[in-house]
Amino acid sequence: MTGSPLFCGTDLAGRIEAAEAALIVAATEAALTRGAWGTALPIAGGFACAAEAGSPMNKVVGLGFGGDIDPAVLDTVERTLAELGVPVQVELSNLADPAVAELLTRRGYRLVGFENVLGQALPSAAASATGPGVEIRRAGPADIDTWIDAVVEGFTHPDEVGVVSHEEFPREVIAKAERDFEKAGAVAYLAYCDGAVAGGAGMRITDGVAQLTGAATVPKARRRGVQSALLATRLGDAVSAGCDLAVVTTAPGSTSQKNVQRRGFQLLYTRAVLVKEPV
Repeated sequence: MTGSPLFCGTDLAGRIEAAEAALIVAATEAALTRGAWGTALPIAGGFACAAEAGSPMNKVVGLGFGGDIDPAVLDTVERTLAELGVPVQVELSNLADPAVAELLTRRGYRLVGFENVLGQALPSAAASATGPGVEIRRAGPADIDTWIDAVVEGFTHPDEVGVVSHEEFPREVIAKAERDFEKAGAVAYLAYCDGAVAGGAGMRITDGVAQLTGAATVPKARRRGVQSALLATRLGDAVSAGCDLAVVTTAPGSTSQKNVQRRGFQLLYTRAVLVKEPV
């Protein structure tokens, strides 16, 4: 049983996008500490980030909720990322200022995909149960390598459900990114089935928003309730930490989206992914 429907207007979307920007900036700065580029440029309330070649942190986040974009600032962003050989990838909420999309399309950005943002008000009335044989533990410092291995194994063997992603990352890039997310403050969770590692996930809290990140199940442990258990444990911890909102980003029509909607999450908005290749 879930609570009343969660309405997402521009204020709530702006809060979620600010939390997303904080996460990506923190992970980009974590990449800097290990010798990567670690560039984060402020732009119109959001940030243009670039961690290293091929990184999932190479994106512009949070646009459309912090005032107009200065074309000169966008020029600087495009020039800086072009010098690094990185496309400018903007993830733009459909609740953002429409003028942003108009500006980007006039400058040659092309639409390459979408992602869905789902949310749930906390505390939730949904039951917090795990399936038989499934155990969830917080990963300590000694467990981080095991956690990364589990998440990478799950991500590199995706379920062929829903819209095909516009991007794909090799194992070593995912491993570095997950380590950066953990250094950026994401709590790591490990799932076990009958004592064997079955998957992993993360959660980072920003201003009362629990961002559920990086959930993946190793192929041999799928269809055993691992994702439901990881979700239930993180939601319980988010409530204990005083969060009033949990959010998750999924590919449209994916198994991940189906799993979180079964747990009471609702589709709040969609992000369009717009890209401009370096010249």
